[in-house]
Amino acid sequence: MTPEWSRPEKIDTIGEREKPVAIQASEDERRALAGRFGLLSIDRLDADLVVRRDAMGILVTGKVRAAVVQACSVTGDPVPAKVDEPVTLRFVEPAGHGGEEEIELSEDSLDTIEIEGGTIDLGEAAAETMALSLDPFPRSPDAASVLKQAGVISEDEAGPFGALAGLKAKLEGKE
Repeated sequence: MTPEWSRPEKIDTIGEREKPVAIQASEDERRALAGRFGLLSIDRLDADLVVRRDAMGILVTGKVRAAVVQACSVTGDPVPAKVDEPVTLRFVEPAGHGGEEEIELSEDSLDTIEIEGGTIDLGEAAAETMALSLDPFPRSPDAASVLKQAGVISEDEAGPFGALAGLKAKLEGKE
């Protein structure tokens, strides 16, 4: 299946020198991506990337920028969001089949993506970076009051300190 925003880069055109690549999603691509990621709209999506080969594979660094509109997780109201996310990915040759070795990753390990068919897809990598950087539970300014009206208590009221505050209020009311 071809992704909604595909920008394939042939690996045989990538050397050890840095190769700048700027990509921008069209209106149709943004609309299709909004549908896949459950967004109300994507008004802008682009990336400025640098691609180069190193001993471990193909290194991609840069920035993904977007302007999106998400639905509030409480009210469904539109919630605008901006993305300005750094990217550091490594594309690697597919692992050989047979050995299911466990690999230890350090804190500075890069996200890795397997190379498929002699190309890397910078558009799909940028789209996934955008989606992962978004708030999974966006809230509109009205969300707190809607939750309160529905009888949902806030995190502050639900925890142990909330219980203590409620007890204190009861004690103060009796005095």
